[in-house]
Amino acid sequence: MAMSSCRSLHVSLQQQQQQQQQQQQPQKEPKFLEQVEMYFDQASVSKAYNTSQLQYMKQVDCMYEFLIPIQVPTPDGKVTTKTIRAFRAQHSHHRLPTKGGIRYAPDVNANEVKALATLMTFKCACVDVPFGGAKGGIQIDTSQHPVHELERITRRFTTELLRKKIIGPAIDVPAPDYGTGPREMSWIVDTYQRFYPNDINALATVTGKPITQNGIRGRTEATGLGVFYAIRSVVENPELTRQLGMKTGLRGKKVVVQGLGNVGFHAAKFLEDSGAIVIGIGEKNGGLYCAQGLSAESVLQYMQTKGTVQGYPHAERIFENPADILEVECDILVPAALEGVINLKNAHNIKAKVIAEAANGPTTPAAAAILEKQGTIIIPDLFCNAGGVTVSYFEWLKNLGHVQFGRLTRTVETEGKMRMVSAIEGMTGKQLTDAEYELVTHGSHERDFVYSGLEGTMTESWDHILTTAKQLNVNYRTAAYINAIDKIVLSYDELGLWP
Repeated sequence: MAMSSCRSLHVSLQQQQQQQQQQQQPQKEPKFLEQVEMYFDQASVSKAYNTSQLQYMKQVDCMYEFLIPIQVPTPDGKVTTKTIRAFRAQHSHHRLPTKGGIRYAPDVNANEVKALATLMTFKCACVDVPFGGAKGGIQIDTSQHPVHELERITRRFTTELLRKKIIGPAIDVPAPDYGTGPREMSWIVDTYQRFYPNDINALATVTGKPITQNGIRGRTEATGLGVFYAIRSVVENPELTRQLGMKTGLRGKKVVVQGLGNVGFHAAKFLEDSGAIVIGIGEKNGGLYCAQGLSAESVLQYMQTKGTVQGYPHAERIFENPADILEVECDILVPAALEGVINLKNAHNIKAKVIAEAANGPTTPAAAAILEKQGTIIIPDLFCNAGGVTVSYFEWLKNLGHVQFGRLTRTVETEGKMRMVSAIEGMTGKQLTDAEYELVTHGSHERDFVYSGLEGTMTESWDHILTTAKQLNVNYRTAAYINAIDKIVLSYDELGLWP
C-alpha cells in the first residue's frame, strides 16, 4: 500500500515536472500561411457552411514558380550568370481579374506568396472589391542591384507571366508591394504593351502606376489613409471607447507607429493632422520616443538623409532594439512593417488599447488571444490595410473607362455652387471672401472622389464587421473573415463554380 502511494506520488511529480517543462519551452507559432488558414478555420465553424466547399475555397488555385537568369559582374571583372527565384500565386478565381502586389525581398518564398494571395481574396471580399486574391514575389535584395538590372529582372518576370497568359486587365492585375513602386509598374505596363500593342485597355494591366501613365491621384497614400479611417471608426464609436476606458475621438490620442514606410508614414501623417500625438516611431535600425510628439515628416527626412533613426535630435529616448517600440504604453499601436512582430515573446508587454494592423499578419494567433483577453481591440489586417486594393480598384475602373474621375462633372458642379453663392450673398447681404468663395465653389477633383470612395468603403465595411461580431459573439477578425466567406460562397453559388 505504501509502495503504491509512493509510486503514485512519483508519477504525479513527473507529470508536474513535464508540465513545468512544457510551460518553460517557447510555444511554436504557426507560419504565416498556417496563420491565415487558422483564422479561416475559426471563422468557418461560426456558421453552418458546407465543409467540403470550405476546404476547396481555402486552397490556392494556381502557383507559378520559375527562375530568372541575369548576368552580373564578379569582383574580378568577369561576368557570371545568376538565377533568381520568382513567384506568382492566384488564390481564387471566383472573381476576375485576380489582384495582388509584387514584392521584391531576399526572403520572399512560395509559402509567403500563397499566404498573401489567400489573405488578399478575403481582404477584397471583406471590403466589397470584386477581385480574386493574388500575390507575386521575386527573391532579390533591391539594394544589391542597380536600376538597369532591376528593370531587366522586372521585364523578364513580366515576360514569363505573359508567356503563360496569366497576366492582363481581365486576368491578373499586379500592384506595388514591399520593394516595388510606380517605376516597376511602368516597366510591367510597357512590357505588356510590346506583346499586345493594340490592347486599348493595356494600362489596366497593373495599378499603382505613375500619374503620367494614367495612375490615380490618392493611390500613394491610399493604404495609410485606409488605416486612418479604420482607426477613426473605432475611436469615434462611443460604445467601443467606453469599453476601452478612453474619450471619444482622435484628438490627444497617443500613437506608436512601427515601420515608417509608405503605409506607416501616411497613417502617422493623417493621425497627426487629426490631433493625435505620435509618441513613438520604430524602424528596422531602432526606435524613437517623445512624450510631446514626433513629426513623421521630420523623422522621415532624417532617415532619408542619414539612413537610420539613430541620432535623431528631437527624441527623448532612442531604442537600439526596434522591437522595443512596440512595448511603449500608448492608446493606438500601428504595426506597419512585417508579419509576426507581435508574438508570444512580447504580447504580455504590449500596452496599447487599440492595435491597427497596417501590415499583413503582424499579430500571431497566440498573441492576439492574449491581447484580446486583456481587452485590447485588434483591427484586423484584412480590413485595416484594405485601402490600397480599394483605390487600386478605382484606378482599374478609371483605366477601363478611359476618363479621369470628376472630369465630366466638375464644370456643372462649379456652376451650381456659384448660383448657391449668389443666393447666399443675396440673403445675407455680405460678400464672401476670396478664400470662402474658393472653398464653396471648388468642384470635385479626382483625389476628392478617391478619398470619398475610400472613406465610404472603410466605414461601411467596419459597420458590417461590428454587426457580425455582435450577432455571433466573435472577435473582429473572425467577423471580418465570416463576412468575406459569406460573399465568396454566394459568388460560387451564383456562378456554379463549385466542383
